[in-house]
Amino acid sequence: MRNFLKIFALFFLFILIACGGKKEEQAATDKPEMTGTPSDAFVVEVTGNDQMQFNVKTIEVPAGKKIRVNFKHVGQMPKETMGHNFIILKQDVDIAAFAARAMNAKETDYIPPADEQNIIAHTKLLGGGESTSIEFDAPPAGTYKFMCSFPGHYVMMQGDFIVK
Repeated sequence: MRNFLKIFALFFLFILIACGGKKEEQAATDKPEMTGTPSDAFVVEVTGNDQMQFNVKTIEVPAGKKIRVNFKHVGQMPKETMGHNFIILKQDVDIAAFAARAMNAKETDYIPPADEQNIIAHTKLLGGGESTSIEFDAPPAGTYKFMCSFPGHYVMMQGDFIVK
């Protein structure tokens, strides 16, 4: 356990050094920018930055609608060192256990193939300046977790996806 804590501390020290002196690229807010009307897809704008942060901690969407998530990595670092993806997990999936399995799935953008049944939707892994979109039907009403599965990122890059 002590070795794990030392490695974890070194990892965050590396991140702080790598990002030192840079202005904050975005500030986390409670709610993402959302658009849509009752007759079309409900659009959510989500960003991730070089400081391992999503711009949102909570996303609320209506039940029974098509959801579109536009995801952009607003940082500058390449995906090999600061990649981000956006994953919405099914209810009751242990986020820490999922992240531990994801660490070994580099070849599939840190999406463990054996865990596909635990995922509602996910993006590909992005590097700085890249963006992508995903569309899916909103799951039943409830609270789900969203996260980035790049090794170590889920600790800071997670939130609640609430379907009302």
